[in-house]
Amino acid sequence: MKVLVVDDDVVSRMVLMHLIDGCGKFEIVEAEDGADAWQQLGDGLRPGIVFCDLRMPRLSGIELLQHVRSHGELAQVPFVLVSSATDKETVQQATLAGATGYIVKPFQSEQVRAHLGAFLDQAANGYEHRAEEPAATLVRLGIGADRLLVYLTGFQNQLTAASNEIDALLAHDEQAEVRVRLERLHTGCTTLGLHGAAAALKPLMGGHTSNEAVQAALTDVIRAVLHQSSLVRQG
Repeated sequence: MKVLVVDDDVVSRMVLMHLIDGCGKFEIVEAEDGADAWQQLGDGLRPGIVFCDLRMPRLSGIELLQHVRSHGELAQVPFVLVSSATDKETVQQATLAGATGYIVKPFQSEQVRAHLGAFLDQAANGYEHRAEEPAATLVRLGIGADRLLVYLTGFQNQLTAASNEIDALLAHDEQAEVRVRLERLHTGCTTLGLHGAAAALKPLMGGHTSNEAVQAALTDVIRAVLHQSSLVRQG
């Protein structure tokens, strides 16, 4: 499967490509900026997923995403925006533009692997997806598939932001505030029918926890959200 990596910073591009290469056997295609990527897509490149820097000259990540979402053959391609920005406004902008996910620099291998999880052999990676059938979720929430995808994407971006926020909170041993954040995320998992993800968060909500345990659980939750999103698209 082809993975398109778009970043005008050659070092960042190389680091991300290295992490992707370490996740499995993928054919990695690189683009030096958004304009280069759009040219390659226009010439017929059809990647299975796109990792794209947010801020670039000529054509930004958001602008490239908008082009992709408006293209009939590319509209459903998973598109992950990459940025050092963690503010809620930027994350919300990415969600509204239709980003499948949002990764914060410096890159974490777990984040990259989570986004590629839908394309990897789940059994080989020790992952079992436990969630409500998407059709049942649609009926329970009284919404359509498009709206459910918006909810799942927004929740995934919320998880990415929460990962960095919780890291900072635990550095100051603010355990009570961490529990509040985890309870909110647990409610999100329950609402979206992500049973396995909710179970992964539950043990962390009862007392003192470590950043390592939290980040490992959040990686599993992100993977669950991405996998559920792929099931919704298939349906």
